[in-house]
Amino acid sequence: MSAANPVTLPLKDYRARHIRLAVAGKVATITLDRPDKKNPITFESYTEIVDLFRAAAKEKAFVVTGAGGNFCSGGDVFEIIKPLVEMEAGELLDFTRMTGEVVKAMRACPQPIIAAVDGVCAGAGAILAMACDIRLGTPGAKVAFLFNRVGLAGCDMGACAILPRIIGAGRAAELLYTGRVLAGAEAERWGFFNRLATPDAVLTQAQQLAAELAAGPTFANAMTKRMLDMEWAMSVESAIEAEAVAQALCMETKDFARAFRAFAAKQKPVFEGN
Repeated sequence: MSAANPVTLPLKDYRARHIRLAVAGKVATITLDRPDKKNPITFESYTEIVDLFRAAAKEKAFVVTGAGGNFCSGGDVFEIIKPLVEMEAGELLDFTRMTGEVVKAMRACPQPIIAAVDGVCAGAGAILAMACDIRLGTPGAKVAFLFNRVGLAGCDMGACAILPRIIGAGRAAELLYTGRVLAGAEAERWGFFNRLATPDAVLTQAQQLAAELAAGPTFANAMTKRMLDMEWAMSVESAIEAEAVAQALCMETKDFARAFRAFAAKQKPVFEGN
């Protein structure tokens, strides 16, 4: 499979080599599944992740996690790093553009994506967590954008654009220049993690939050996600106008009318995503 030819079958029927997919109700959970190596990413799993998010049509929210007590240790040393050392310039550019497609697919996916992070979350794994909309972590989580430790720049897969939005420019610069580990409590204090949970509860809490979002007005949630991305590069005046158009579109949905009728009847609205 390739990013250019995304899967079209229902996600519940999707099979991949390095990731597991479980669909429960309106929530799809993607698990990086190579626990013996702390769930590193390979050339194949990059493509698998892109395909999954680009095929996402019916599921209403996603959770991304890792198996065996770790989130993701980054690119596999022998399956990715070693081949890269032997590649020519053109091949290297093809690779870096391919990795960026993962973040593009996650940001373009209209559904909210929640990361459940425990243990190691390093390199490309830290990027995957960063690209999610919401991140839940554990006290034992260890986040590291460690590209400079292998002789590379911190500007990888959109890190210099996205990470400052989450934790601020100065803190992002510190992590990207030093590659140091950001422990769970500090990651929460800095705003990288929205909140912390115990290792045995972090995935459950992420799935519960995803289910809450999936039960909401999904068209409106998708609009919120799109505008959060778009407005970073807009002036305040342009953003206000863009939001006026976006909100007017949401007011045309049946979910908006459903909410009014429910509130008028003193009932909880039941959203259907249209």
